Amino acid sequence: MSFESDQAAIKEALRLGAPTWFGIGAWGLVVGVAMIKAGLSLPQALGMTFIVFGGSAQLASLPLIGAHAPVWVIFATALAVNLRFVIFSAILAPHFSHLPWRKRALFGFMTGDVAVGLFIQRFPDLQDMKGKLAFLKGLIFPNWLAWQVGSVIGIFLGSQVPTSWGLGVAGTLAILCVMLPLIINRAALVGVIVSGGIALMCFHFPYKLGLLLAVFVGIVTAMALEEVIFKRQSMKVQNHD
Repeated sequence: MSFESDQAAIKEALRLGAPTWFGIGAWGLVVGVAMIKAGLSLPQALGMTFIVFGGSAQLASLPLIGAHAPVWVIFATALAVNLRFVIFSAILAPHFSHLPWRKRALFGFMTGDVAVGLFIQRFPDLQDMKGKLAFLKGLIFPNWLAWQVGSVIGIFLGSQVPTSWGLGVAGTLAILCVMLPLIINRAALVGVIVSGGIALMCFHFPYKLGLLLAVFVGIVTAMALEEVIFKRQSMKVQNHD
């Protein structure tokens, strides 16, 4: 159903997104502290949070930076961790193909996992409905702000936060809050299980390359299984007809 106005779309997006802001801010806080603990200077940490804007990629790259890994390994790991955004882009692109590329690039940069999950739940198909863009804006801008506020606080307080606070556990819980709503079908669940198993088996690979392998195999597995499920469903529909 279309919204009556852009204001109604934004209001609904804020209502749906509000419960996630604390978790996003907490996750940003953890990453901010981690950047300082990893040895980044204040300008470097601030630059990373504003330019990269990807907690999983940041955390994956920090141990590599600390270990003085080759630059290509750092970039390849960050890209692999963020490969899911290629899928997200493929999902969202048809909805906003009419926009100028500059706006698509900006909105794409600011769109995170939670925003994508909530958007596709509200607009599961490509019908031309009023309020789509306003709804997306109502999701991504508060999401971005919550992340940056948490991250900047973590950066400035990183050297003052005691280890006894257990921020590692908080970070794990925060990313689980982001990940679990996105496991919307069997293919996604199998991809997560496969990726997690490979990550554990390859934990001792140098330069954390096991993480790179786990992400790649998990995504390929999920995509392949999704294709198999789609074909089976199509055959059932044809046989029913």
